Amino acid sequence: MTGPSPIDEPRQNSAVRLPLRNTVAELVAGSAVAAVVSLVLQFAAARLSISEPSYAPEALTMLSSGLVLAALFALLAFGYRATRIGRWGKLAATWVALSAFSTLSLAIPLQSTRFYYGGSSTDNGFRMQLMTRMASTLGLADMNYAETAPYYPSGWFWLGGRFANLLGWEGWAAYKLYALCWVAVTAVVAFTLWSVVLRRRLALLAAVVTALSGMLHGVVEPYAWPSAAWLLPVAVLAWRSLRMTEGPRWTLICIGGYVGFAAITYTLHFGFAVAMIMLMALITGVHRVRQGEGVGPVVKQLFLRLLPIGVVSLVIALLVWLPYLLSTGFLLNNPRSAAQHYLPEDGAFLPVPMTEATAFGGLCLAGFVWLLLRCRHSEIAASMLAIVLAIYGWFALSTLALLAKTTLLAFRLNVVLDLTLAVAGVLGLLELIGYLRRRIDPRYAVQISLVACALGLIGAVSVTQEALSGKLLGYTEQAYTDYYPTGDNAKGNKDPGQRGSWFDDEIRAVAALTGREPDQNVLLSTDYKLMSFQPYWGFQQETPHYANPLADYDARAAEVERWSKATSSEELLRMVRGSKFKSPNVFILDNPQSRYSEVEPPPEHEGDLGLQLKGDAFPQNPNVRDYHVYFDRALFDSPAFVKRDVGPYTIIATR
Repeated sequence: MTGPSPIDEPRQNSAVRLPLRNTVAELVAGSAVAAVVSLVLQFAAARLSISEPSYAPEALTMLSSGLVLAALFALLAFGYRATRIGRWGKLAATWVALSAFSTLSLAIPLQSTRFYYGGSSTDNGFRMQLMTRMASTLGLADMNYAETAPYYPSGWFWLGGRFANLLGWEGWAAYKLYALCWVAVTAVVAFTLWSVVLRRRLALLAAVVTALSGMLHGVVEPYAWPSAAWLLPVAVLAWRSLRMTEGPRWTLICIGGYVGFAAITYTLHFGFAVAMIMLMALITGVHRVRQGEGVGPVVKQLFLRLLPIGVVSLVIALLVWLPYLLSTGFLLNNPRSAAQHYLPEDGAFLPVPMTEATAFGGLCLAGFVWLLLRCRHSEIAASMLAIVLAIYGWFALSTLALLAKTTLLAFRLNVVLDLTLAVAGVLGLLELIGYLRRRIDPRYAVQISLVACALGLIGAVSVTQEALSGKLLGYTEQAYTDYYPTGDNAKGNKDPGQRGSWFDDEIRAVAALTGREPDQNVLLSTDYKLMSFQPYWGFQQETPHYANPLADYDARAAEVERWSKATSSEELLRMVRGSKFKSPNVFILDNPQSRYSEVEPPPEHEGDLGLQLKGDAFPQNPNVRDYHVYFDRALFDSPAFVKRDVGPYTIIATR
């Protein structure tokens, strides 16, 4: 196990194993196959209609995913030696198997709910709000604030809006279907990207590990998972491309395409990818200078290799970021954002997945050892180790950023670290198996391979079960218990004591009181979840961490507090209409006098209507503080207002 490994042998001394034409064809065809297979299987899973609670979906999930995994491992062991079905036949079988596993493992547990993992709770509420917004407009727009350039990268969600329009569904309703399609596409694209730098069977194995790792850590954020899953093969390609003085230019364009994709879907991965590529360029440059090359020629050559990456990624990034850049004078007048004001427990401690007492943890440990042993002789190991070092470096910088009262959200890179170590573990174990086959009596070579294949299959099944019974369990429960905008949930519950049971009544009341389409209303609402289901504009976002910095969250909160101190209806109307922001025409306020309300106002606000606001409490955990402001009921007695009591709320609209 010393010296060059067959894993690192690209064809014809090139950085790649696939030519450009094949790569593009496989990316396009594979993505199309994955999307179609995923849609078909999702609609089939939805027809199961198994009532919850039940373990039947889990049993069916393990049977179906186990069979697909068995087929994948059979393909690994024998399929790529077969010649009867041809190259495209083998590729099609691989695409179908990968997308079927990715879809069945995640779709069957959600078979009788319209929600994705996490339901409409916490961060999913914001994701569905953006999806609903994108389905209501053909252009880019902020998820919440009217007449404001969008801040959060919405490339993934914009395409999701077109998907929802194609189906004729509302954005929130299309979110689950769209997300699961992307999970399937991610696995298939990962296979193609790995095929650029690895042999086919190794690429398939890496894609299987990618799908399994995603179930444990990635799929809860389906818009971030593609850029996380594809970063690793792109990093290997970048390492090879930067180290070669001559090589195909299209690989640099493809790397730039990935960086641009990350920029329009998940900003953190974009920043990390740029830092990683620059680190690789620095390591490569230092190595060449130490080998005797001149500093000037090395810098020039690396600059010319980096230039196409930068140009392509910039062009793609501007498709989404240009409106925001123009609004901030290309960041010269960029307001401070609270988006990075979050430090959970897994962001405070360094991640060590290789110490977990699970099958996946053992795989990560094997990968960590392999990286240390092989980094000097294997380009793949060296590039993966660079990623690991970059992630731990990001954690260090994120901790130092606390001195500036912010973070770099380093915990979001845990999924990349886990995937890197897991793929490294598989490659390391394959080298070990090859070593054993050479050292042990050749008569036992087949038995060694069969045992390794069987253990790999068992490990894959174990990780799948760990994900379903552990990592995803809480998210699955939320998908079944959170309420739809129809006022009930997937279990058929309609409890008036739950605020979600009033969604339907609230939506109908807003429509009746205003006579406007949803996207023509601006709401000041204490029920922020309503924004996830209808494309209302919000005067205020639920938390400062998801608020567009151009909207001036603190100034809006202060303005609402001033409104609450109005002494008459006329004064309130004058203040609201004179706001420098687009004024709300609908108020949805807590009605503590309702028998359905759980709000207990202080004695001095007995009988008043309440509005919940949130402030930034970083670095505390939770990172938000809740507080209420109260409006005197008499402020809305003017003929200029029309109102209706709905469950725990009072809904008021301006005439």
